[in-house]
Amino acid sequence: MVADQGADTPTERQLEIYTFIRDKIQNRGYGPTVREIGQAFDIRSPNGVVCHLKALERKGLISRGKNMSRAIELVTEPAHLRGLPMAGWVAAGTLRTADEQQERIDFEELFDKDDHFVLKVMGDSMVEAQIADGDWVVIRRRHTAHAGDIVVAQTEDGEATLKQWFPERDRIRLQPANSAMKPIYVRQAKVLGILVGVVRKTS
Repeated sequence: MVADQGADTPTERQLEIYTFIRDKIQNRGYGPTVREIGQAFDIRSPNGVVCHLKALERKGLISRGKNMSRAIELVTEPAHLRGLPMAGWVAAGTLRTADEQQERIDFEELFDKDDHFVLKVMGDSMVEAQIADGDWVVIRRRHTAHAGDIVVAQTEDGEATLKQWFPERDRIRLQPANSAMKPIYVRQAKVLGILVGVVRKTS
């Protein structure tokens, strides 16, 4: 039997098992089996593992589906739902591809997370719009924009950049908010999203 230190306080071994479960879910996308937990912690009896899992479930750290070998979910910090997806780095100077990442940034109290994502700005082409190098920008997914909107635009070469959007007769002007820089002109580009917020860490 597993001895509990308190009604809601997990034991040291339970916390170790919880950390193992969390790491598996976050790094490979699904939880470990009872056998995997037993092997990792040298617990020979499956019932011994199940006792730990029941304790973690009772203490509100995990939930378990019935008759599913890997149906363990985190209750306190579900990685697949918490925060906004960190989609990559976006250039605010020269064009640079915004490669998708797995990291998530939690701004859900300020923004609707279902159709938003976060980018970290590199460069100073948007400083006159109060967007500086190193800032986090929150983007609402959209495929259209009005002239003058600050957007994440992707060119036909697959490059992404944060600029003001100005469609012209036979081209698109991607306008920096920096009087020392010239606009970028492209024949074709698509809007990936519109700026809705800027987050800056000042210290």
